[in-house]
Amino acid sequence: MEWFEESYGDASLRIRIKRVIADFESRYQRIQLFETYSFGKMLVLDGKIQLTERDEAFYHEMLVHVPMLTHRNPKKVLIIGGGDGGSVRETLKHDPDEVVMVELDRDVIEVCRNHLGIDRGAFDDPRVTVLVEDGMDYVISAGEKFDAVIVDGTDPNPFSQHISSAEFYQACERISDVFATQSQSPFAQLEYFREVLENIAGVMDFRVYINFVPAYPLGLWSYVIHPERYPEAEEIRRRFIEREIRTVHYNPEIHIASFALPEWIRMIVDRIRK
Repeated sequence: MEWFEESYGDASLRIRIKRVIADFESRYQRIQLFETYSFGKMLVLDGKIQLTERDEAFYHEMLVHVPMLTHRNPKKVLIIGGGDGGSVRETLKHDPDEVVMVELDRDVIEVCRNHLGIDRGAFDDPRVTVLVEDGMDYVISAGEKFDAVIVDGTDPNPFSQHISSAEFYQACERISDVFATQSQSPFAQLEYFREVLENIAGVMDFRVYINFVPAYPLGLWSYVIHPERYPEAEEIRRRFIEREIRTVHYNPEIHIASFALPEWIRMIVDRIRK
């Protein structure tokens, strides 16, 4: 394979492949790991790019640090999905006491742990518990609360669709002080974006924030957050400095600016809220 191409509607992204590291069907999905010429290693699930080494920090840092810095003192964190380990890696920068990661597909964890390594040892940290089970089942039956619940899910498919359902969000709201999830591309995946917002809107108050991830559909990416309260900008800056967070992409200025939505996204959000 010389090129990998991901299509979305009438557009597509092509990335030149140096070699195939893994390519097989798990119980749930097709898992591919490539080495590319320009983006480093690249994880693909069911034909959809999940990350590249070159820009994965753009995604993981915004998914994790916005909710983690929104919380005054996050010590117990639940991550749904995230089998590549990037979200666990970023969460540990806040020095929590406990991180639980619930991933449906064991094969994703093993491929990423053995051949990708972006967790940078996070999977071996004694504070981290990795559970291989359905995230929906876990949050519905959970008898404990978490300071933050972060959903690092794949594009909707038959095995992941339910973790963007109203029932799932109700269960997450019950067990979390701060909740955050990725919510797809408002531009290239508008129906997915709307579905997430519509299902959340009936369950909890929320805000949308956005970021740029070059390898994702047309670059624009979105996230949804529901906190106990929204801290002021100076409080975000103070927490970032006090926790001594080191990042590639995230900083408090980007955090604050990410909530400034273009008018066309603001209109979509406002309609759904009503």
